[in-house]
Amino acid sequence: MLLSPQRWKHFTAMALIGDGVMAVVCPRHDALAWERGPKPWKNLMHKLQERPGLTRAIGAAQIIGGVWWALYHEKED
Repeated sequence: MLLSPQRWKHFTAMALIGDGVMAVVCPRHDALAWERGPKPWKNLMHKLQERPGLTRAIGAAQIIGGVWWALYHEKED
């Protein structure tokens, strides 16, 4: 599956925005969805599951970052 750089940029923005929305809407479920991986990562996701306000703030930052990414690369292309 070879994608052009423009499609990768679009996919990256879409993933950031989508995951950010999920974190804002359902923070505990979103943290659980990312719980697989090395022990330090699992510990971080467990802590985020216990702190929905922090998870929502991170999600909001992802949304802002994803929108910025999309707008920046739209100007660049």
